[in-house]
Amino acid sequence: MVFSSVIFLCIYLPIVLIGYHILPQKARNIWLLVASLAFYACSGPRHLIYLLSSIVINYVLAEVIARKIKTGTGTAKTVLIIAIVANIASLVYFKYTGMLLETIGNIFSRDIMIPEIILPVGISFYTFQCMSYIIDVYRGEEKAKDLLHFALYITMFPQLLQGPIIRYSEVRDALDAPVITADEITKGIERFIVGLAKKAVIANTIGEVCDRIFDITVGLSTPVAWLGAILYTLQIYFDFSGYTDMAIGLGKMFGFTFRENFDYPYISRSITEFWRRWHISLSNWFRDYLYIPLGGNRRGNVYVNLLIVFIATGIWHGAAWSFIVWGLWHGLFMLIERALKGKKALISLPAVVTSFLKWGYTMLAVTLGWVLFKLEDIAEAFSFIKVMFGAGQGGYKAFDIGFFLDKRLGFFLVIAVIACVPWAQVLPRHISAYIADFEGSDKKGMRIMRHTCLIALLVISFIFIVNTTYSPFIYFRF
Repeated sequence: MVFSSVIFLCIYLPIVLIGYHILPQKARNIWLLVASLAFYACSGPRHLIYLLSSIVINYVLAEVIARKIKTGTGTAKTVLIIAIVANIASLVYFKYTGMLLETIGNIFSRDIMIPEIILPVGISFYTFQCMSYIIDVYRGEEKAKDLLHFALYITMFPQLLQGPIIRYSEVRDALDAPVITADEITKGIERFIVGLAKKAVIANTIGEVCDRIFDITVGLSTPVAWLGAILYTLQIYFDFSGYTDMAIGLGKMFGFTFRENFDYPYISRSITEFWRRWHISLSNWFRDYLYIPLGGNRRGNVYVNLLIVFIATGIWHGAAWSFIVWGLWHGLFMLIERALKGKKALISLPAVVTSFLKWGYTMLAVTLGWVLFKLEDIAEAFSFIKVMFGAGQGGYKAFDIGFFLDKRLGFFLVIAVIACVPWAQVLPRHISAYIADFEGSDKKGMRIMRHTCLIALLVISFIFIVNTTYSPFIYFRF
């Protein structure tokens, strides 16, 4: 079940919301846990069994760690290592067994039988949440009140399948006493509608054309290849950030506050800035639980530490070598930017020109990286990139760019590009003040205008949902 489905919007969500708000405080967590498990069970009973097993095992291990720290037996670190290895081993088994066996077979030129392993949906997200909780318990920073609280922290349906990756500290207080006000519920509904429109209207519309372009195997032209890369760059942002907006909005409806996961990443002027704005919860997770323990900026070789983090980032995203190359691609630019930090440019240019060139370099690197992300076969990805730069193509062109870039797609491309920019921050002060007033004002006229626009956006989203069968969630596979 996905958020942008009629079943979720018209049946599941209303029932869960009404039940949650009419029940007494003591029963709300149980209701939300049952609803979250039911939501996850739609992906398959076997997935649910593994999720429940993971919750129980990690909770017990965390309890053992806490008890050993309290009694001072000195073996808490051993249990921590066992817990981390067990979680990583489960990820390796479910996500990477096929890739590893296939690689071994290619190295030794043998056909190895690859078992059919069903990947539990959202395993990368909830495994990282389990690991962060266990590490925080070892550090003495967290301790769940009971198994119910821990289970709800892991399974909370708004963020279970696609994040953001939340820390226990972010929901600890709300698990005991969620802050539920009419204002927060209203903000949650507004945020959900915006996310739904991002997903159902923008991501799905441009994504459908994008898939058709990437399916072309013969006769791909340079303009069409660039169009496909740009479309995917926009699709993955609006797909993932749209889901995050819906998750944050749903959280507010139930009295939970999740941190932001995106901050207009496509206005970045460096890859370093891009990763401060893209998938923030994952970047912070690797910073706190991998980069800093490795030594960060203070111990060891900072370049090696960064490279390890970005290799891990690539591996986290999927079981294909293209994801590792994608991680190395971003890591390479991070290393270059760090090495050049503080050094003066050879040519002095006006600030506006310098800023534009930095943005152009960043978006070029990001867009080429997304081609590696989209095409899991490395050979296919590099062939596609070669065509983008006018190499590796034959004389025959299957489609002209006009076949794909019609008025409808052009309209949604313009809307997508406009929505990538935080206009309240970049426009002149008096216009920015008006936009901010429109977005958050309590003035009756502004409020009515804003709510009218949101209702129209919701209706349009429903029309798109009902009239299309194309609705992939890219990050479900992670």
